[in-house]
Amino acid sequence: MENRHDLKSILPFLPLVLRSSSLFWPSKVVESLKSLSKSPIHSNVHSGHIFFLAISDIRTSLGLQNHPLAFLAADGYTLFFDELMSRSQSKKWFQEIVPALASLLLTFPSLLEAHYKNFNGDNLIMTQGIHGFCRNGGGLRLLESQQPGIVFISQELTAALLTCSLFCLFPTSNRGEKDLPPINFDYLFANLCPHYSQKQENKIMCLVHYFERICSCMPKGFISFERKVLPLSDNHHCISYPKSAFWSKSTVSLCCFEVSHSGLIEDQLSEALEVDFANKYIGGGALSRGCVQEEIRFMINPELIAGMLFLPSMADNEAIEIVGAERFSNYNGYASTFRFAGNYLDKKPIDCLGRRNTRIIAIDALCSPKMRQFGLECLLRETNKAFCGFFDQLRYQCYEKFFQDYAFCEGHFDANNHQTEISDQ
Repeated sequence: MENRHDLKSILPFLPLVLRSSSLFWPSKVVESLKSLSKSPIHSNVHSGHIFFLAISDIRTSLGLQNHPLAFLAADGYTLFFDELMSRSQSKKWFQEIVPALASLLLTFPSLLEAHYKNFNGDNLIMTQGIHGFCRNGGGLRLLESQQPGIVFISQELTAALLTCSLFCLFPTSNRGEKDLPPINFDYLFANLCPHYSQKQENKIMCLVHYFERICSCMPKGFISFERKVLPLSDNHHCISYPKSAFWSKSTVSLCCFEVSHSGLIEDQLSEALEVDFANKYIGGGALSRGCVQEEIRFMINPELIAGMLFLPSMADNEAIEIVGAERFSNYNGYASTFRFAGNYLDKKPIDCLGRRNTRIIAIDALCSPKMRQFGLECLLRETNKAFCGFFDQLRYQCYEKFFQDYAFCEGHFDANNHQTEISDQ
């Protein structure tokens, strides 16, 4: 385990300890989680205020004192679980959900070890299908800028990661150096105070509903997170970042497309690419006060949040593709009128890699370009950003190899025919 490059890259951003080829929680953390996993009678955690104190104790056991939480985070946890939640919901949360989440956290080290054991070095061997799909490795790791790559994680491991976020267990002091977005939920709760926001409450309600669902029945599928890159320099192995002449001189026709006059992106039943009009930091303000298209998508499909752990900000020649994130919530409204509207059962079919057929493309537009957006440089940037998101380099490479092999076979076949014709004469 110590020699794995994928694990080495992500370990500084995880709350676990690696020693003697094993991942584990510190002993004091195990004691705290075991206590939480039993019941409020044993742990005495029966309110938002005490829940936050328990979280703080676990963070102290992890040595996270130098990774301060958001101001008013404690007030936010207290307000939501002790005042905004109904008494019956709060009772269920502390009697059933918190113990189940603590039990899930206890399994986190073994889940992560099993995840890495499904890889041989840097190569994925989970299934024959994925092996062919992912040549550069699919293990959990930092997908750094300008490094195309893909990470495959199970929905169960994703649930454990999001539980770490709820408990604010990820170290944060070194995330800025790698241009990573926030990952803990402290700012999400802190922004309930001092000025109450109904949309903020409803964002949290979506996430609470997600945790209730996974504690009731843990999903067994997979999710992939891919950093897509158009290399800025010429590259014979893939499509590079097109220059303006590429577009101005192109005679290639547009592909067929359909226009819908109504409906929401996330409600489309066909296998369309679903755009996340993203911030360059994936997730945008999902874990703070944001509540527009990207943030709403991250609330109703909470597994998308896991990508915020290991995906640094996007450069102009990059996009992010996420396949398989399940939707758990219905909603109404937008921005300040956003409201959680109950359970959603995602009936999208499952592909051969165990992922739901939900393909989300995160592409970020220029920030407030004003009239500059009509200049050649900005037009090229925006066009290439969309092209990067929609283009499938892997499929292109497969097709390119197929046609090369096909051309070789055709040439070989013609040569044989020609030789036969000569010998017959």
